[in-house]
Amino acid sequence: MRGLHALKAMFANADEQRRPAFLPYYPVGYPDLESSLDAIVAMSRAGVDGFEIGIPFSDPLADGPTIQAATQRSLEQGTTVRDCVAAVRSLRERGVDQPLLLMGYLNPLLAYGVEEFVADIREAGADGLLVPDLPPDEGQTFCDICERAEMALVFFLAPTSDAHRIRLVDEHSTGFIYCVSLTGVTGERDALPRDLQEFIARVRAGARNRLVLGFGISTPGQARQMKGLVDGFVVGSALVRAGGDGPAATGALAASLRASLDRE
Repeated sequence: MRGLHALKAMFANADEQRRPAFLPYYPVGYPDLESSLDAIVAMSRAGVDGFEIGIPFSDPLADGPTIQAATQRSLEQGTTVRDCVAAVRSLRERGVDQPLLLMGYLNPLLAYGVEEFVADIREAGADGLLVPDLPPDEGQTFCDICERAEMALVFFLAPTSDAHRIRLVDEHSTGFIYCVSLTGVTGERDALPRDLQEFIARVRAGARNRLVLGFGISTPGQARQMKGLVDGFVVGSALVRAGGDGPAATGALAASLRASLDRE
């Protein structure tokens, strides 16, 4: 079961357990290619629900210093978009069966060729795609190609999004909507924004898609705050930082975040 069907099953499983789905973000090639795959495998065995697999890019506008430094190191070692496609295939061969969504910026995907890219990641075993700098009102080509492939295409909403923007993103997103918790870049925060519940309530009032929250979530306590608020959440910077200490450290942090969701 792949593509949109895999994401639907992921959310249904989390619903049955009365918790949000936990989707770690991790970039291919940090601190090196093999270690990045080992880290993702370790998180898979820790029981996470799905993954956002980062494609390194030289100008990652939405990413904070931790992820920027990691992806820059990956690029310096020569990681390419084709390496990221091959990484998905390798992860499937190593037994990772959770949904895998590739997250990458627009220019490298255009250089690769959008139709070829979607076909290649689908064949490799990916389930969808997130493109942070692709506006939904300019993404019809992506939408059409992903729809034909039955692959998810996820768009983003920020706390500044108005009702019109919420409807637009909801109309174009498949799989889920990525809700950005704050205005700014990725990174660990001591506390989540105080107006987070109001933001999510506004989105729910105007959207029918599942909602996944990211940016700033880094601790088990913050993960528990996602229960009853959203359908899923993303942790990136904290796991990438742990990756500097090796795959076991990343797996251990993922396990603690996942375990926190089973506590009342």
